[in-house]
Amino acid sequence: MFIDSHCHINFPELTKIFDEVLANMRQNEISHALCVSVNLEDFPQIQMLAEQYEHIYASVGVHPDHESDTEPTQALLVQLAQHPKVIAIGETGLDYFRLKGDLEWQRARFRTHIRAARECRKPLIIHTREAAQDTLRLMAEEGAAEIGGVMHCFTESLEVAQAAIEMNFYISFSGIVTFKNAILLKEVARHIPLERILIETDSPYLAPVPYRGKLNQPAYVKHVAEEIAKLRGISLLEVGRATTENFHRLFLSTSV
Repeated sequence: MFIDSHCHINFPELTKIFDEVLANMRQNEISHALCVSVNLEDFPQIQMLAEQYEHIYASVGVHPDHESDTEPTQALLVQLAQHPKVIAIGETGLDYFRLKGDLEWQRARFRTHIRAARECRKPLIIHTREAAQDTLRLMAEEGAAEIGGVMHCFTESLEVAQAAIEMNFYISFSGIVTFKNAILLKEVARHIPLERILIETDSPYLAPVPYRGKLNQPAYVKHVAEEIAKLRGISLLEVGRATTENFHRLFLSTSV
């Protein structure tokens, strides 16, 4: 069995074919999926999905790129995270690729999420793009290691992965690891400890080979697992077992 540790099945592209998405999960042995929040306006829909389906979990947070109508406060994040199906805070973090200029507001938002996670004792889902050093710095300054979490859709260097692991974080690989040109990322997947690896789709984006360029969905996380198994020279069964155990250890050991 496999778990998609990061998807956006509440996005319109997937809600239109939701029955198909669920059927494909069953067919491909995807036991659970974590539907990740990117803004507070759509969080009620995510919460509803988690309440309706036993195998769907939720997170609460505001993506670093998102100009949310409701800016998250520590108190509000902690309040929303009290729901028993909310198992993480995020996604949060820093993104210097899409946004330029004075991004102090983004760093302040990231700090708010880390503080909320520490208060409610739920792990962080961290997004970082072209901002690795600032991301690690703020994680250290705010004590993110106390609660841990996952570096989602990881695309950074082995050194960044090791620094995050030292701060009690897991590394999650998306369909990008299946791309032929992802040479450095494949090296990360080969060398970090298996007990620190998660797999995800980030669907509806970043579909893995052989679906690259098409609509992604949680069922395709199995292809990410297959690539990691190939890179490490181990069985698909071993990757499935390890990443499932890792998910439960990180998100469910105290949350549910």
